[in-house]
Amino acid sequence: MAVKIIRQIPDPVLRRKTRRVLKIDKSVIELVEDMMDTLEKSDGAGLAAPQIGVSLRVAVLWMPEEEPFAIINPEVVKRIGEREVEEGCLSLPGYQGKIKRSVSVTIKCLDIEGKPLRIRAKELLAQALEHEIDHLNGVLYIDHLESPDKLYKIEPKTAEQAGGETPKEGLVIGSPAPPASEDKPPVPESAHAV
Repeated sequence: MAVKIIRQIPDPVLRRKTRRVLKIDKSVIELVEDMMDTLEKSDGAGLAAPQIGVSLRVAVLWMPEEEPFAIINPEVVKRIGEREVEEGCLSLPGYQGKIKRSVSVTIKCLDIEGKPLRIRAKELLAQALEHEIDHLNGVLYIDHLESPDKLYKIEPKTAEQAGGETPKEGLVIGSPAPPASEDKPPVPESAHAV
């Protein structure tokens, strides 16, 4: 498909609450494929549709050592605990902040085939799910900062830190994404269906 331009702050699309997907048709599947291509190119861990200018409740995630997957119309139904995490975003490259996220979350959503799912996730995956669902609600991680001094500029990774590859700009949750898969994105093993 196609690599899309990632919208950056202050683009107003990032602040809009998204619309629910009513039918998973060819256009939604193409959107997910474009998002996967864009996510792979950016070395990110997650991407929400508004980040490529589309106001639909669709996000894709690509956790370290997992297959990429899409979530459609996700909603958090349960949060447990709280922890301080460092977080960044492809829509605010060059910065990172310390915010509070849940230790674990349970979400309900649809997969790319329209099947209803409940995903129970903890730690990094829980953080990524909350981050992407926030995007779908027009909320950015910087909205969770307790104070401005919790946001700081970061240095881009050196080639050595990036495993010999030239790093992409912008720090995001998690590690760089693994190579793309031609198959439909499944739910990762670290997510537990409930």
